[in-house]
Amino acid sequence: MELDHLRRSIFPDSPRHALLRRLLLAQDGSTTRLCATAAPGKLELGLYLQERCAAVPAVVGEALGGTAWLERVTCLYSGATVLMDNLSFTRLDTVPAWFLDELEQGVAPIGRLLESLFVRREAAPRSTEVEALLWNRTGLPDASMSRSYLVRLPEAPLMYIFETYRGGITGVTA
Repeated sequence: MELDHLRRSIFPDSPRHALLRRLLLAQDGSTTRLCATAAPGKLELGLYLQERCAAVPAVVGEALGGTAWLERVTCLYSGATVLMDNLSFTRLDTVPAWFLDELEQGVAPIGRLLESLFVRREAAPRSTEVEALLWNRTGLPDASMSRSYLVRLPEAPLMYIFETYRGGITGVTA
């Protein structure tokens, strides 16, 4: 998928957007649903990278455990405007087979797939190494609108996610 046409902008640092900034960073539900609600048109998934890996950054390995993971770098966009960029690591020995099949097709946002599982989200440690992995793919670092969290199944951790909200979620694109 060619994604060079996409426009991304830093989340606006203005008093007008302060409440939205706090709400986005504090919420613990589906960011996919939030982006779909904010999108001016159809919400689409841009897939930059998806590959199985046997090594992950230390913070990810410590949080998830396991010995094999699926690394995925995506963005959610509408029209040509990026609403958020995402990096996820999925622990392969805990993921249900149907979930992994859907992920590997590379067309569904993770939030839509998680709706079918009983999961809990919790804050995870940030890591400059993880942040660099996302921003080296997408550009435009913005630590102030980024967060890391774990997605847990009742029996084990499933995913480590690092995400960055972009200006497009506010309707501001430049």
